[in-house]
Parts: sequence; C-alpha cells; structure tokens
Amino acid sequence: MNDFFQYDTDENRLSLLARARKVALLALQQYELEWVNIQYVQLSDTITYKLETSYAERYLLRIHSDRLSEAEIRSELALLHALNQSDDLHVPEALASCNGSYVLEIDTEEGYRKPYVTLMRWVDGEHASGEFSDSTVHQMGVMMGKLHEAAAGFVPPSDFVRPIWEAGSFSRQMAKLEQHYECFLSEEAWETYQAAAEKIVTKLTVMERSGDNYGLIHGDLHSGNIVFHEGAPYPIDFGRCGYGYFLYDMAGALLELYPKHRWMFIQGYESIRKLETDYVHHLESFFIMFMIENYCHHASDPRETASLIEEQPYAQAYIRDYLKDIRFLFQVIEPVEIDRAAIAGGKENGK
Repeated sequence: MNDFFQYDTDENRLSLLARARKVALLALQQYELEWVNIQYVQLSDTITYKLETSYAERYLLRIHSDRLSEAEIRSELALLHALNQSDDLHVPEALASCNGSYVLEIDTEEGYRKPYVTLMRWVDGEHASGEFSDSTVHQMGVMMGKLHEAAAGFVPPSDFVRPIWEAGSFSRQMAKLEQHYECFLSEEAWETYQAAAEKIVTKLTVMERSGDNYGLIHGDLHSGNIVFHEGAPYPIDFGRCGYGYFLYDMAGALLELYPKHRWMFIQGYESIRKLETDYVHHLESFFIMFMIENYCHHASDPRETASLIEEQPYAQAYIRDYLKDIRFLFQVIEPVEIDRAAIAGGKENGK
C-alpha cells in the first residue's frame, strides 16, 4: 500500500493534488455545509483548502499526511478546543461531521492509504506584509506568552498523543539531512553542522525540565502561521504542536526577526511569563536547532535548493559563533563567505 502523500517529483505532485481534490469533495459530503467555493491553499504537511459558504462562514479543510496517526490528530483538536476556552486566545477549532466525527478517513484511489481529513473554522485575519513594527513584534511575544500560559493549564486526557521535540527528534532529523546536505553544503560546512548538532544534543540531554520551561507548544509559530485581525495577532496551523521546551517555540519565532525585534518579542513574552535569568544560552541553542531543522525539512526538495544556498552565509555565521560560544542572538551578524564551488563539486562527485 502506497502512502497517500507522494510528491518527490513534479509528476507525483500533480497526481497527489488530483487525488486530494477528489478526497476533499468526498469529505465535504459528510458535513452539513452550504459551501459555494473551494480554493486550494497549499501543500506542506497537510493539503489545505479554503471553503466559502452561502452564509459568509469560512472553513479550512485539511487532508493529513501519513506522518501523524489518527490519535495524534485527535489530540491536536483536543488541545485547540481547550485553548479556545481562554478569554485571551482565539485559535482554529474543528467542526464535527454529520455523524459527530471530528476526524474522517476518506476513500481514495486503489493502492493508496486512506487519508484522514479534518474541517476547521477559519480564523479571520491577514498575514503581515513588509517589515514588522516594534509594536507588532511586542504583541507577537505577548500572544506566545498567553499561548504557553493557557497550554500549561491544559490537562491532557489519557489517550493524548503528540510528538516530542527534543534530542531524539533532532537526531532523527539530522540523519535525514545527512542524505541530502550535499545539495547546499560543502563537506567543511557539513562538519560544522554536525559539530553544532552534537553540542545541541549534549545540552538538551542535561537540561532540566519543569512545568515552568517545558510543556505543550505550537512548534512552528513563524509569521506564516500568524494572522492579524484589527491589529491583534492570532496563531494558526497547530499541525506541529507537541511537547517541548517553551524556549524552543520562541526560537522558531525569533529566527526570522532582526536582533532588535528579538529583544522586543521577548519583552512582550515576559509581560505574561517570566523567563529564567540564564535563558539566553539555552535560547541560542534552540535557535540553531530550529534553523537546522528547517534545512532538514527542505533539503530533500530540489525546488528549495537555491534558497537554502542563499541562506548559508548567515546560517553558517550563526553556527560559527555558536560553536565559539559567542553570544549572537541580539547582535547584527556578519555573513561568511560560502564556497559555492565546493557545493557543486560535491554534487558532481555524487557525495
């Protein structure tokens, strides 16, 4: 039986999207919706569609990859339901089908596994455009603080299952990257990546865990997963939510911010939840960890290769300072020179 999600080539991607549209239309038959338009949104860990109805309500239909089990998807929905009970948060929430199910298993073409489908209420808002203002970044930090505060008060049911983002998951991601690194890294650069990964795993192994620094997190709260409505930020796409350090979640948000805005984000966060006094060196480890994990995720896709190479002058500068124990989080960092010929040479030699 083949996985439903197969898009390693353009041909497979087109085939997947054709299967997915049929699955989406079949799934919609199991909901009491007067929908008038269905629009493809994107393909990532899920395939998503935006639905518009005759009564102005909007929904998000998700077709889930084989990466998560039904129990893990149900657990995400349970967390979202609990978060929506907070007066300070508004997050996506699932809609039940006609028979009361929140997770549907839908028939598809013979030879492929049946995918799971969920339907979520659409969160109104727009993605930020242009450079963030100081106020916007501060509000994003406040929002993450409220999210962690609410998640810390959630008592998971006995059948709650979500991924764990720590040393084991990171090591598995590095093993995946080892198969593809030559498309954007020289051998010398790959050695520094390995050294940074070893340092991160060592730190994670001895890092103390408590309810104040560890719990349920969003797992991918970058600007693409935040929408703004009437100036306020709202988190969306909890598909990667799981257990991890709160600083790991923060690192994912800081990765795309300028150094001055990283500090403003943290100030917003600390207006809700105080951090430990020595948090910076842990946060920098998670910053490098999250950055490398992004490359682990994208390295196998040839369409991402050019952008991965373009990011390396800064990525390798961060890794250089991290290995030298030079604080970098709030400093403007100077990019390093990249040996592009060494990258091309490695690919030509089939390394």
